[in-house]
Amino acid sequence: MKLLVATTNRGKLAEYCELLADIDVEWVDLQDVGLGTMEVAETEDTFAANAILKARAYCEASGLLTLADDSGLVVDALEGAPGVYSARYGAPEVTTDRGRYEKLLAALQDVPLEKRTARFKCVVALAAPDQEIVTVEGKIEGRIAFSPRGSNGFGYDPVFLLSDGRTLAELPSAEKNRISHRGNALEKAQPLLIELIKKINI
Repeated sequence: MKLLVATTNRGKLAEYCELLADIDVEWVDLQDVGLGTMEVAETEDTFAANAILKARAYCEASGLLTLADDSGLVVDALEGAPGVYSARYGAPEVTTDRGRYEKLLAALQDVPLEKRTARFKCVVALAAPDQEIVTVEGKIEGRIAFSPRGSNGFGYDPVFLLSDGRTLAELPSAEKNRISHRGNALEKAQPLLIELIKKINI
């Protein structure tokens, strides 16, 4: 059975394969099934709704069991921003990861450490033809650092401070994957995915 991961990012596909290595499927991405140019607008205001939107659209277009996610950074002092706009924070003027986290640091420049609480959230949606879409959520708690540290990450990883004083960008990849919001969500998704595959195969 093929399982479509709704991404064109081969690195992300490899991460999913690694985190869900016990699932006996053929992993494919949007490029593999000819949907690399199909874009689904993330028009909803929650991670769950956007994940469902993508899972449903790509499942219908491919006819395959489909896994889609939506994730981002939620900062309490900014009333939940950047939230679902994490990847577009500061757009159209800001176009890089560094630009986005620098904008975030500027917005928090007068906020003391104890009030810089934040979390990464990830919602994974699983869609299969003629089946109800199911979702799971993963998260990791932390604070926003005063300056970036580390080079083993992307997005806001260099400014996301863990309780042990390291940023996400300072962690080895295997450790980051194990504790990350996406890793947490996929751990919850695994039994649901196995059950879904059983239903399809009946």
